[in-house]
Amino acid sequence: MQGKFISASTFFAKLEKIEFSLKFLSHKTLELRNFNPNQNCKKDFMPKRNDIQTILLIGSGPIVIGQACEFDYSGTQAAKTLKELGYKVVLINSNPATIMTDPEFADRTFIEPITEEVVADIIKKEKVDAILPTMGGQTALNIAMSMFEKGMLQGVQFLGAKPEAIKKGEDRQAFKEAMLKIGMDLPKSRYAYTLEEALDAAREIGFPLIIRASYTLAGGGSGVAYNIDEFKNLAQNGLEISPIGEILVEESLLGWKEYEMEVIRDRADNCIIVCSIENLDPMGVHTGDSITIAPALTLTDKEYQRMRDASFAILREIGVDTGGSNVQFAINPSSGRMTVIEMNPRVSRSSALASKATGYPIAKVATLLAVGFTLDEIKNDITGTPASFEPSIDYIVTKIPRFTFEKFPQADSTLTTSMKSIGEVMAIGTTFKESLQKALNSLETGIFGFTPKSSDLNEIQREVRRPNAERLLYIADAFRRGISVEEVQKWCKVDSYFLNQIAEIIALEQQISFERLNNANFLRKVKQYGFSDKMLAFLVNKTESLELREEDIYALRQKAKIGLSYNEVDTCAAEFATQTAYLYSTIPFECELSPEIPQSNKKKVLIIGGGPNRIGQGIEFDYACVHASFALRDMGIQSIMYNCNPETVSTDYDTSDTLYFEPITFEHVRSVIEREKPDGIIVHFGGQTPLKLAKKLTTIGAKIIGTSAKTIDIAEDREKFAKFVEENGLIQPKNGTAYTKEEAINIAQDIGFPVLVRPSYVLGGRAMRIVYNMNELQDYMSEAVSVSEDSPVLIDKFLNNAIELDVDIICDGKEVYIAGIMQHIEEAGIHSGDSACSLPTISLSEERIREVEETTARIARNLGVVGLMNTQYAIFENTLYLIEVNPRASRTVPFVSKATGIPLAKVATDVMVNGDLKSALARYDKFQKTEFKNGLYKPKTPKHIAVKESVFPFNKLSGAVMVLGPEMRSTGEVMGISESFGLSFAKSQLACKNSLPTKGKIFISLRSLDKSQAVSLAKDLQHFDFHLCATKGTAEILKNAGIACEEALKISEGRPNIGDMLANGEIALAINTSDETSSKDDTDKIRTQVLRHNVPYFTTIEAARVAVCAISELKSHNPNLAKAIQDYLAQ
Repeated sequence: MQGKFISASTFFAKLEKIEFSLKFLSHKTLELRNFNPNQNCKKDFMPKRNDIQTILLIGSGPIVIGQACEFDYSGTQAAKTLKELGYKVVLINSNPATIMTDPEFADRTFIEPITEEVVADIIKKEKVDAILPTMGGQTALNIAMSMFEKGMLQGVQFLGAKPEAIKKGEDRQAFKEAMLKIGMDLPKSRYAYTLEEALDAAREIGFPLIIRASYTLAGGGSGVAYNIDEFKNLAQNGLEISPIGEILVEESLLGWKEYEMEVIRDRADNCIIVCSIENLDPMGVHTGDSITIAPALTLTDKEYQRMRDASFAILREIGVDTGGSNVQFAINPSSGRMTVIEMNPRVSRSSALASKATGYPIAKVATLLAVGFTLDEIKNDITGTPASFEPSIDYIVTKIPRFTFEKFPQADSTLTTSMKSIGEVMAIGTTFKESLQKALNSLETGIFGFTPKSSDLNEIQREVRRPNAERLLYIADAFRRGISVEEVQKWCKVDSYFLNQIAEIIALEQQISFERLNNANFLRKVKQYGFSDKMLAFLVNKTESLELREEDIYALRQKAKIGLSYNEVDTCAAEFATQTAYLYSTIPFECELSPEIPQSNKKKVLIIGGGPNRIGQGIEFDYACVHASFALRDMGIQSIMYNCNPETVSTDYDTSDTLYFEPITFEHVRSVIEREKPDGIIVHFGGQTPLKLAKKLTTIGAKIIGTSAKTIDIAEDREKFAKFVEENGLIQPKNGTAYTKEEAINIAQDIGFPVLVRPSYVLGGRAMRIVYNMNELQDYMSEAVSVSEDSPVLIDKFLNNAIELDVDIICDGKEVYIAGIMQHIEEAGIHSGDSACSLPTISLSEERIREVEETTARIARNLGVVGLMNTQYAIFENTLYLIEVNPRASRTVPFVSKATGIPLAKVATDVMVNGDLKSALARYDKFQKTEFKNGLYKPKTPKHIAVKESVFPFNKLSGAVMVLGPEMRSTGEVMGISESFGLSFAKSQLACKNSLPTKGKIFISLRSLDKSQAVSLAKDLQHFDFHLCATKGTAEILKNAGIACEEALKISEGRPNIGDMLANGEIALAINTSDETSSKDDTDKIRTQVLRHNVPYFTTIEAARVAVCAISELKSHNPNLAKAIQDYLAQ
């Protein structure tokens, strides 16, 4: 679109922040040594390296705290770019829930454990001559450096960053020396390799102190110590966590302002700043946990220039000459002293944010630089200008992290220098106020702006002082109580510019009334401040006792002609015409709307994404959304992606035809639907987030394609679903709903113990529990839940020791494709997202599989499913029980797609659009894997077995209880694949750093329910020449059965105890199951030691039994031999 439309709102927003914008525009003087502005940017001119043919790309592995979807985004961009350049791309990543591991992205894809032995095997097999380790986070850098130092990468070249540069950037001692050499100011610090050296450093520098461990991820092993006892714990922990046993003890910069510069440099020494990012939270909070703003808003012109010059000098000294880096600075707000904190010589979490904030494709550019291009030879896909132009932006971007402390009520929720957030949201607005409120609306934590938290001044003061996930809301509460900006600034050290902005939002909030909202000018002003319709209705209802809904505010806006206008993210502040549709909304300053979208004959479909990454709804759902977009492209349909997560592939500028970066709320989605008028909307792939909108969207006439909102409602509503189950002759575990404590007791007695109880209103995060007797039920009812008419308690019969199954299918309303039947390794009672599972099943008879297939097909047809459906079953006392039905994409979709070679979300999208399963399967069955048998489509029996295993964040969340149950706690997953079940399970354990031993001493401590299985488990272990030790109860059972076993003292029983044995490295594997009756203190302490000393462990008897089977395989098979997924699928 030539002569890009600039709205008045954009113009006024620019005026509002003129003092910041001027310096960005006046100081875009590029540091270009060899740049010719008239140089041609055509592809055929580009010189790539021809001395390398095969490049190994290392992924980041499973999603963990500190490494989320952003490395799938960078890895996917890198793989795509290298393949387009004609290189042979070899990829290793253990995470199946990634786009990058789809068979078509790399030439050879290895879904294998990311270990030195496996990588060495791949290099040898594939004749790799170069390695790109800068796209896979800390995982990739650490493994590449470790192999390099051991001489395992001879003849293999490093791309992106040389080993010397990585060492200088990552090794804190080397970094410190490099910074002093170029005259950079650093915090006072000393290195320590023992506790004694650390204590000497503490005495020299003085408290408070920051401890940082070298070569760790997301601030692992770091923290702030205010006294000697805290210091000893943190220092010891840091020394143990650092792979090279090195910590940095440095002066505290608490309360200083923190900034990041996203920098790119090429081999000709051209340097550009892609984006400056400012942390709203002062120093002391990990940058991944801090609210961040782009561009930096509170720097003076001189400070910005100093930081820019320093960034370039640092990259030159460290030696990063082909790619992106991230440099972090701190500024003392009272003296202006600027110090360097650290730099990452790789694409980082901030790179993904900077890329989405500016539209500048950092990962792609970094990949091109790594293989020989210079910045002036690369074209910016969005503007068509050379990539050597520094981006300019005419809007404000806010990132807010997403935490899931509700899953870990015992974990310490204070934010420190060690990262704790699971995901993040990003919002774009023309002013800071609009951007910030849009970001709050995107979080999906039940808030819809500055939702009030407390009116208790003591609590407000405490929570404003303590860095925590909701500090911003307490700051707003402080302003509601009339506390001044100066006083709040003393409490929290947040820059007064940001506090003034929040104070202005609250001042306007206090003027809101229904009468004033009927004034068009006032309504426009509150909307420009970022207030959501839902918040406005809430505020009026609170003060005037009305019963307004957000739809009523929408009606007022329609009357006053106050709608959302859409601007482009274009990297150039509207200086050039742009070639992509990457959009955000804003409220214009007068009655103006975006230009009409030109009508086209091309069909278009809107895909609503999953929002921020969190436990229970992660990258698996983004994977499905991206596949939907790819499938629409295959069909020639225009794809519109709608999401607010900056880490993901779905929000990449070239994934879909149009991208809306907006909060996933009814108000914002409705506005896009009214503007785009899509022919169909997909709500089934983004998890619960878009699904919750289905009903409301249907009422405004939006066309949901695939499974209808009515069908979704039947599956989600407990009573309607119970009726469906009865009508279709299915069997569900007995259940009931209790509205009083007495009812709960009667229902439980009627059903029979054990029962699974879950409140609809949760206190203290203790959502679900398995209760084995009346006393436990009474305790639970009195301490954990509040029962009333509005918040009943749901009670289900718990099927003890049942086998659980997960089934994914695709239905077109008539025909059914049984995509995969997975058998859980842990028995019923552990959330399906946390249980390991096997595909195909390992112990089901042919008859049982037929029954499962036919039952699932019947459910899909009778419910009216068009698209994907996931069903969960339990086999109890030889009967098949239906647990739940989800008529949407489930978190197992990527795993099943990789294991079977059929991209389920693509097939389902085709089915939802065209309604023909047979032709959809024909389109996507690239490996000829499906067959039609007994009236159903299904995959042919594979020659391999795939095992999915979950990865947990216990080591990142101090205080979190390491126990699995009906509440999901895993952050990510890995896949093990081989020709045998045992080896696949062993590989899955290796991939999640829980590698199985083949010799040594095994510790066993079982809960009373599992003690009956102790003897057979111990005999199997003895058969493989393991020595056994156990706590008293288990040891006695084993000795009575004639099994040699050393008795170990519990931690509460004296010394030396099991804790000492774990600390001394005497234990090769710990099997520790517990229940409500186990000594909680002992169990927690044992599991803390297990995590601290990286001892492989299992907390369920079923997983332990499978581990024994895997150990027997390891005796005769090598788990380090790699095989590409393309080879498995071609068998």
